[in-house]
Amino acid sequence: MTVPMSLCGALIFLTLDFATLSLFSQVGLITLVGLISKHGILMVDFARRLQARGVAFEEAIIEAAAVRLRPILMTTAAIVMAVIPLLIASGPGAVSRYHIGLVIVTGMSIGTVFTLFVLPVVYTYVAERREGVVAQIQGNPLVQVGE
Repeated sequence: MTVPMSLCGALIFLTLDFATLSLFSQVGLITLVGLISKHGILMVDFARRLQARGVAFEEAIIEAAAVRLRPILMTTAAIVMAVIPLLIASGPGAVSRYHIGLVIVTGMSIGTVFTLFVLPVVYTYVAERREGVVAQIQGNPLVQVGE
């Protein structure tokens, strides 16, 4: 869920003519996918581990979001700070470095915001549906197959 949202965030700035969709911005998009996917994995993995211990899915994702907030924000801050030199570069090849930097900075920033606010909502919806399907498969008498 975090990857498409961060890609949309990065592409917004490309469509506003801050940069073009060049080979360098595409390299930035591929890098962004690798970096932003870590956020979703951190949060969902922690929530799934809590659910395995018997915590309800709503409580699990709230706890996961609270506990994993700091690592997610620190990762984003480190990546954004590391890419700032690409944005302010000058000289030969500065435009290509700017395209890579712009895509990574905007995608990570917008993707992190979406990860922190949208991912828990989507996870709650998916976990709720999954719980109903698991109950049907296990033959729970409260849930009738075919309803």
